[in-house]
Amino acid sequence: MSYRNSEIWQLAKEQSNKIHFMSLKLPRFELYETGSQIRRSSKSMRSNIVEGYGRRSYKREYIRFLIFALASNDETRDHLDSLYETQSLKSKELYLELIELNDKLGKKLNLFIQSVERTQ
Repeated sequence: MSYRNSEIWQLAKEQSNKIHFMSLKLPRFELYETGSQIRRSSKSMRSNIVEGYGRRSYKREYIRFLIFALASNDETRDHLDSLYETQSLKSKELYLELIELNDKLGKKLNLFIQSVERTQ
């Protein structure tokens, strides 16, 4: 099985792509500040899932990278909140859509980490 078949990677890919395009529509002053940071955190989550998958033969390493992915997901959530609270992200509908996707991904990632921890 490839990481590309993993639901958490597919959700992370969807989230990072949506955040990328959202961030390019932010006000100019945010484009290189929080916009850049949220792009990096969402892409880091996706990349950590892939890197962990590459180390899946080493359970502790796999879990470590999945935890990095979870931390990047939390960071992405904080950036989304900040952008919405400061009205740089004006669309409530888009904000709620991205938050829902972020929360869903966080829950699935947590469950997946627990599942990997339980396996031999």
